[in-house]
Amino acid sequence: MSQALISILIPFKNTEAFIPECVESIVNQTYSHWEAIFVDDSSADLSSSIIEVFSKQDDRIKYFKNNGNGIIPALQTAFSKCKGTYITRMDSDDIMVPKRLEVMVNSLETNGRKHLAVGQVKYFRADGVSDGYARYEHWINDLTKTGNNYAEIYKECVIPSPCWMLHRDDFISCKGFEPNRYPEDYDLTFRFYRANYTCIPCDQVLLYWRDYSSRTSRTHEHYAINYFLDIKVHYFLELDYDIKRPLTIWGAGTKGKTVAKLLIEKDIPFYWICDNQKKIGKDIYGQELLNFDFLKQLSAPQSIVTVANEREQQDIRNYFAKHNMESMIDYFFFC
Repeated sequence: MSQALISILIPFKNTEAFIPECVESIVNQTYSHWEAIFVDDSSADLSSSIIEVFSKQDDRIKYFKNNGNGIIPALQTAFSKCKGTYITRMDSDDIMVPKRLEVMVNSLETNGRKHLAVGQVKYFRADGVSDGYARYEHWINDLTKTGNNYAEIYKECVIPSPCWMLHRDDFISCKGFEPNRYPEDYDLTFRFYRANYTCIPCDQVLLYWRDYSSRTSRTHEHYAINYFLDIKVHYFLELDYDIKRPLTIWGAGTKGKTVAKLLIEKDIPFYWICDNQKKIGKDIYGQELLNFDFLKQLSAPQSIVTVANEREQQDIRNYFAKHNMESMIDYFFFC
């Protein structure tokens, strides 16, 4: 077994009800050479006192105050204090399975640098997990099982924020938590993708991911849909957009309109495709909505799909397959 030090970075705020269980799950890891860097982001409850008690019982548990305000400064503070060869994250309201660190560090040492260890996740909630979260869990675990996480990166965050690990030097190379862009976990996922770090397939659940009504990802404005779309457009234009090919947007719902607005703000030309007869021919943001048949006039277009309906999405995928178009080259699902 590896003897490398693993640094677990854990920002926390007002999680007194859950943080003891989180700490216990770390202490009970089969891999023991770790340090847990807890950073308090202005908690108003007993979270800090709980961590201070644990830190006196186990010197692997470190307690610090956030140098700034918010989760990104807290993560930056945590990284500035850590010493590990390998870097991983944890949320203070989640639970590690006992072998999480062992499985991840062994995967990284087997595969070497430029690899990213990921693990499957299991949502849990006192009153039951919603259908939406259950679908997300199934979707992200299917990607993780094959290590094909980047294949649908424009659809949703494909790396679970509290369940990844990589070499310290690779973390620094992709600029870790440096950018001040929210949602920070989705932004970091795109930087893993940009750095071309290979996701190591994993067929094991390594994290129990807690859901509850007041969790940050449900309540904070930084996790609203417009922030996600802004990140998608930003990285699409940087990493996958081919300026020599015509660009189309499929769909004129809320997401389609937001993407169109972002592209207009960046002076990126595009054609807007829509199958809603009530919208075809109308002008939105100075852009005419065009009938599906207009595609025949375009040579080798790239397409951003924002259509939400799953049946229509499958029809669109069938269209792309019929025309020998490839995902992540010719078309990108932003929904």
